[in-house]
Amino acid sequence: MNPLKSIKGTLIAGVVLAIIITFLLGGGTGNINKWELWVWIHVLVGIAWIGLLYYFNFVQVPAAGEALADEGGPGPAGINKYVAPRALLWFRHAAWLTWLTGAMALEAMHTAPGSGFVAAFTFAEGYQAIGMGAWLGTIMLFNVWVLIWPNQQKILGMKEASAEAIAKAKVVALMASRTNTMLSIPMILGMTAQGHGLPF
Repeated sequence: MNPLKSIKGTLIAGVVLAIIITFLLGGGTGNINKWELWVWIHVLVGIAWIGLLYYFNFVQVPAAGEALADEGGPGPAGINKYVAPRALLWFRHAAWLTWLTGAMALEAMHTAPGSGFVAAFTFAEGYQAIGMGAWLGTIMLFNVWVLIWPNQQKILGMKEASAEAIAKAKVVALMASRTNTMLSIPMILGMTAQGHGLPF
């Protein structure tokens, strides 16, 4: 059976391959490195979240706009009916999973008394870069669940709304999505700078 014939099989094969590589590189001591485990999962789901955010902003929104402007063309109905709801499902769940696994990684990396989560969110010494990333990620999570998703439901016809409400929803969802795209750049800097230092 070829695992690459299904997305579930592909994901399972990827995890198994990562575990095999861990053992080949000298892992398998019997101890779990909780910090790396949570960071690994955090990065995996974060790639799904930010990848979909970039897909929406760089691919789907411009393509739907072009399809709408194309007189006699297919219009954006296919995207809005088949692609957008599925992409938004993965997008919003990847968002909260990214935030949760990030919180778990903050706890696992903290070796002093107290909470790594609190240290990051209060910008404790040594936690300024990751704290900035955590705050930006929290704002982005809020935007996904409070601004983007409810308004996308109106836009896609999942919730009944007037033409005026849909027009307003398009503006709110787009601005929240663009805000998240902008914030994702310094957020990723905060994630990477924690382990590698700031670039300038």
